[in-house]
Amino acid sequence: MEQRRKYTQEFKQEAVQLTKQAGGAITQVARDLGLNAAMLGRWCREAGRRKHQAFPGTGTPHDQELARLKRELALVTWERDFLKEAAAFFAKTSR
Repeated sequence: MEQRRKYTQEFKQEAVQLTKQAGGAITQVARDLGLNAAMLGRWCREAGRRKHQAFPGTGTPHDQELARLKRELALVTWERDFLKEAAAFFAKTSR
């Protein structure tokens, strides 16, 4: 299963600007950037409605912090398990 691609706020804004410069040719700009035309059209509509507040991102700060902590916990757990295995390996070889 393919993961969803995430685009930065800057990329979205530049894509919308390219569409405006191209005279509103969404399909051509989308093809050039390797995007789906419907997605680029949605970005253009959102940029038109919200102006400076377009593309705020998803999730609340609480959700973002929770996701960061989960990634950190996974890393620390992996490091702990790796060190346990390494200690067991070296204990066997030193006998």
